[in-house]
Amino acid sequence: KMQAIYRSAASAVRRGGMQNWTRAYSARVEVQGRPRRSILFMPGSNSKALEKGKGIGTDVISIDLEDAVAPNAKPMAREAAAAAVRAGFGAHKEVVVRLNGTDTEWYGEDLKVICAAMPSAVVLPKVEGPEQVNDTIKAMDDMGVPKEVGVWAMIETPMGILRAEDIAKSGQTRLECVVMGTSDLTKDLRGKHMPGREPLLYALSHVLMCARAHGVMALDGVCLDLHDPEELEAQCRQSAQMGFDGKTLIHPKQVEPANRNFAPTEGQVEISKEIIKAHTEALAEGKNVAVVQGKLVENLHVENSMRIIAMDEAIKARNTA
Repeated sequence: KMQAIYRSAASAVRRGGMQNWTRAYSARVEVQGRPRRSILFMPGSNSKALEKGKGIGTDVISIDLEDAVAPNAKPMAREAAAAAVRAGFGAHKEVVVRLNGTDTEWYGEDLKVICAAMPSAVVLPKVEGPEQVNDTIKAMDDMGVPKEVGVWAMIETPMGILRAEDIAKSGQTRLECVVMGTSDLTKDLRGKHMPGREPLLYALSHVLMCARAHGVMALDGVCLDLHDPEELEAQCRQSAQMGFDGKTLIHPKQVEPANRNFAPTEGQVEISKEIIKAHTEALAEGKNVAVVQGKLVENLHVENSMRIIAMDEAIKARNTA
């Protein structure tokens, strides 16, 4: 599929330059989804916080009905979350809602009420196998929920890590993201929160590998330390370098570092354009490789360059929406 998209893009570049290429490549942007660099959790029971969310520059608002809401406040939070989804947070933000666990007394009504409000996706916590994803999708289909409403699966337990591939390849009609739940996982592992996150590196790498193998996005877990901006920077930089698409957050001041670290730099965008142009010209001359700034360029570099430019264009579109 990627090769077909590339051939189409190369043809567009030859016909009319980078602008035509961007349009030709738009199908791949749809596959990747809108930018999800920053996913800010906000409690469904806090109406003032939800109202403030409209002015925060996060890519995604994730309204929380689970950990952030006391048991006696869950029915009220559910209705408030549905109302907030309907009201919206601006055209440039996705709005998802983290439901209570599939094994709780609140889950069924959560799914019904929230899906009726049409969020971008529902987020399932503590997913430990494909059954939870598939059962949720079946329930959504039975309720007639449009396919535009996706499902995100949080993987935050040892069993979830062990079954990450089964989860990532489940629910292909709606599953969009797998989300690391690093706080719960660290607790279950009896690990320590430490610089470099060494206790979590296997889990992070494994879940990312499973996500990439089955074509879903992968999001990193939260940074709990609100008073250590250097640790947040280090975690964002680490997970971006690993290949994660974005990071879940617990405070508005964490949004800017996440947006910056998970976005292409101007330098990356410019060299990507050079790579595509040089390789396209090489193909026109019957060659399959090119040289850019002294480095050999072949198909794999072109594919990565296309992804970088597409993400840059999507971010710019989001910022001007």
